[in-house]
Amino acid sequence: MSDTDSFIEEVTEEVRREQLYGYLRRYGWIAVVLVVGIVGSAAYLEWQKARSTAAAQALGDSVLSALENDDANSRLAALGAVTSDNVNSAAVVSILTAREAEGAGGTVAAIAALQSVASNEALPLEYAHLAALKSLMLQHETLSAEDRRIGYQALATPGAPYRMLAQEQLALIAVELGDIADAIVQLESIRLDAETSEGLRARATQLIVAMGEVPADVNEIPIASGN
Repeated sequence: MSDTDSFIEEVTEEVRREQLYGYLRRYGWIAVVLVVGIVGSAAYLEWQKARSTAAAQALGDSVLSALENDDANSRLAALGAVTSDNVNSAAVVSILTAREAEGAGGTVAAIAALQSVASNEALPLEYAHLAALKSLMLQHETLSAEDRRIGYQALATPGAPYRMLAQEQLALIAVELGDIADAIVQLESIRLDAETSEGLRARATQLIVAMGEVPADVNEIPIASGN
């Protein structure tokens, strides 16, 4: 390489270096801001995560402490003092409160608590439908069969989380109204559905038999054991 070529290369490198320093002086703050932003965001997310975890643990401790009371009224009062900013957690507390209110004889209060959950559109279907199902069951003696039927039909649509339990209630309403044929159709549908639990399938089979029918593919009647 000649001295001229070497000199040109050195000058070129120096120009590139000066250009790089110029870019850094002009735009380097952007990189600094980006780094600070990334680090700050990560720290904030970790703080939020730790805060959420601590809040969930505190809520769980409060609920468990409330449920440890031996007296139903004491459990109800303790649950009433439990609050949460999380909509899902608040729904769980309301459902538990409804259960304790029912146990303490406060059916009206239990229904009100359940309906507040059932009507909350911000909740996942699992929470809202569970509350609606339980609310309808508590209103067995106060709602007409037709009103209950409409309510359960809304919960028995395809894809609904508790559709099999709602369909079981529809079968029972059919029995209540003396429509045995419709009840058997509902129960057979439950019995043959792949999503039906063993306990519910056993109950459906037993109800069919109790109404004087025997499913063709059933050799012995299973014993129901829960849902």
